[in-house]
Amino acid sequence: MRSRTPFPHERSTPPDPLHPSGRPVPPDLSAPPAPSAPVHPADEVLPMRRMVPAALQHVASMYAGLAAPPLIIGGALGLTAAQLTALLAASLVVAGLTTVAQTFRFWGVGAGLPVTNGVSFAVVSPLLAASVSRGQDALPLVFGATLVAGAVCFLLAPAFCRLLRFFPPVVSGSVITLVGLSLLPVAGEWARGGDPESAGYGSPSNLALAAGTLAFTLLLHRLLSGRFLQRVAILLGLVAGTAAAAAMGKVDFQPLSQAPLFAFPEPFAFGAPQFEAPVIATMLVIMLVSMTESTASLIAVGSVVDRPVDARVIAGSLRAQGLGTALGGVLGAFVSTAYAQNVGLVAISRIRSRYAVTLCGAILVLMGLVPVLGSLVALVPLPVLGGAAVVFFGSITVAGIRTLTKASLATGHNGIIVSVALAFGLFPVTSADFYERLPAPVAMVLGSGITAGCLVAVLLNLLLNHFGRGSEANESHVPTAQVDAFGGMGGSRGAGGGAVPFR
Repeated sequence: MRSRTPFPHERSTPPDPLHPSGRPVPPDLSAPPAPSAPVHPADEVLPMRRMVPAALQHVASMYAGLAAPPLIIGGALGLTAAQLTALLAASLVVAGLTTVAQTFRFWGVGAGLPVTNGVSFAVVSPLLAASVSRGQDALPLVFGATLVAGAVCFLLAPAFCRLLRFFPPVVSGSVITLVGLSLLPVAGEWARGGDPESAGYGSPSNLALAAGTLAFTLLLHRLLSGRFLQRVAILLGLVAGTAAAAAMGKVDFQPLSQAPLFAFPEPFAFGAPQFEAPVIATMLVIMLVSMTESTASLIAVGSVVDRPVDARVIAGSLRAQGLGTALGGVLGAFVSTAYAQNVGLVAISRIRSRYAVTLCGAILVLMGLVPVLGSLVALVPLPVLGGAAVVFFGSITVAGIRTLTKASLATGHNGIIVSVALAFGLFPVTSADFYERLPAPVAMVLGSGITAGCLVAVLLNLLLNHFGRGSEANESHVPTAQVDAFGGMGGSRGAGGGAVPFR
């Protein structure tokens, strides 16, 4: 009798010859894991014992620049201590949230790089001029204009980011170098005491404190054996310098005792926003200047972390900056910009993880909500900060010089472009009133050395390298990946190799 062929549902899988029972084979946990792609240093998640000191270094390096504009503006407007606290708390919270947003990319917002954001110092002069005639009534107008400026920045981001095609190495190197050179005088002012009206400004004790902090930081960097300890040498130098300043009686502990325990920025605490065309126009100029400076800083940080930026990254960064500026208009902060000093800190510490900057942003938010914590950072005297700033401001200049080595400077036009751009960028740095007799909008743009040098470098590169004969554009290259990111805009595709000529 013939056997019946089983139906499909009756058929069974033959048992594994190695496992007659037919049971599933358990995974071999002793086998080595499959190799995975190496994590880029910008995406590395550091252990907390390394992450916290790195984040605190960023907080310390940006706190003075972040706190100065609201305190100067509030003092000029005659705000009360409570109002000053509210203004500073709003600046800290907005800076922290914007910094966190910059380190990620969510729905096209953020750069995904270790970029910090804070209040732009460019707002100080226009707001002081407005306070002369209006006093505290100027704040609703300022915050209304800040809301508009933030919205414009967000909407213009996709178009503004296309300017990156005008930044070959001869231009980007000039701008990065200028960022570092323009910040070095700031370190000098901090080393002298920061406030020319103070009694001890420029005193031998202030200069000795700055020099001692610098020397101690360099000594630690030379003697410490571990890579991590070398990278937090700046933080250790700040702690040692503050301890020495306390022994010299140069640390003011009064703000620590007077700071409230908790403060949350109240929306529109200074009145409902108001809108006037002249104030809005002024704020838009400030916003464009800040966008230009932020683009330069973003190019610099991309060079430092070895992840060149493209149009998508710049657009995301500017969107985050625009949202932060608009939020500042609601909570009582001002135009937001990228902080170049933190780029220098990334370069000198070699801690390129964006998550360290994420933690920095979280600490800034906490400092804004708990002012006592902000007062702890404020204990660091400016001479101490100035001594440490020499290291990380100078490192930005080195990064710019390194970028310039990719452009031909020996003969022809590129050397002229660099020299003239640096000159125009340093004119307002060496002489603050250089452009004071020009119309206010023009003086505001050219009065920012970074913006002036950037505009001159871009224009001269177009004039000398792209129009007429004798172009050196073929000798200045940008990476193929960067050109590809623009869909071929402004670049010619090469048949091979790692770079194509920028045309």
